[in-house]
Amino acid sequence: MTPAQDLTPATLVLADSLDLTAAAPLTAELLAARGAALSLDASAVRRVGAQCLQVLLAGQAAWAADGQTFDVINPSPEFADGLAQMGCFSLAGAPSVQD
Repeated sequence: MTPAQDLTPATLVLADSLDLTAAAPLTAELLAARGAALSLDASAVRRVGAQCLQVLLAGQAAWAADGQTFDVINPSPEFADGLAQMGCFSLAGAPSVQD
């Protein structure tokens, strides 16, 4: 482990509405945090749009390429449901949809 991996990850609190207007600010926040472990607090999220999901997936891939931790903590039910509805089960350990 590198020294950066030993530190507690920084936490970024996600906006309540991750829609098209939130995509650019989210991208900027992720770019500013790049290079260190990061936790995303999704407890306040009430809506997840495809654009922000794309930003989050790109962030997850970038952090993996850097060998850094990138995880979602405290996912709200709406966040988990939004990911599941878009078929994204790799981010935040979203449970699979079972009918």
